[in-house]
Amino acid sequence: MPLPQEIRYSYADVLAWDESERIELIYGFPVMMAPPARIHQRTIRELVLQLGNYLEGKTCEVYPSPFGVRLFEQQTDLPEDVDTLVEPDISVICDPDKLDDAGCKGAPDLIIEVLSPSTQHHDRSTKFDLYQLAGVREYWIIDPAAKIVQVHILEDGKYHAATVYTAGMTVPVAVLDGCSIDLSAIFPPDP
Repeated sequence: MPLPQEIRYSYADVLAWDESERIELIYGFPVMMAPPARIHQRTIRELVLQLGNYLEGKTCEVYPSPFGVRLFEQQTDLPEDVDTLVEPDISVICDPDKLDDAGCKGAPDLIIEVLSPSTQHHDRSTKFDLYQLAGVREYWIIDPAAKIVQVHILEDGKYHAATVYTAGMTVPVAVLDGCSIDLSAIFPPDP
């Protein structure tokens, strides 16, 4: 949820904030992020392991949160010009020129968000729209409670109907030729 204030901030302000706070900036408005649950972190860990193994020795790189993504930053922008900073659960960037010491400037090739009760609307609506507008080529929304993955592929500037995968299936990663994610490791059977 956005913090209750009318002040608009920039990335320059974010750089001065306490690093222990997890706050995203959406068009200048700060959004506090709650600490993730264990299942959320476990899901991210398993995805990063599989993606990292595939990307070994390749140009693309995978980054788990916290990792700052300045979706709309242009080459000539100053920190005070940037009003949107997100921390996706997982980002895959294939263009090394987009990476700097602070994170990523511009759209990653793949973003994965793992839903939590407090982030569902934010991930399904606000971030969906942001990622589409920024040109993120592939966006996954993972619901660990329901054990489903929704994959959105950008075509002609729009995400079309999601392809849905469930526990036990294998999900191809469209932006990484030959890469697929085994959901049996992501959604292990209930004990």
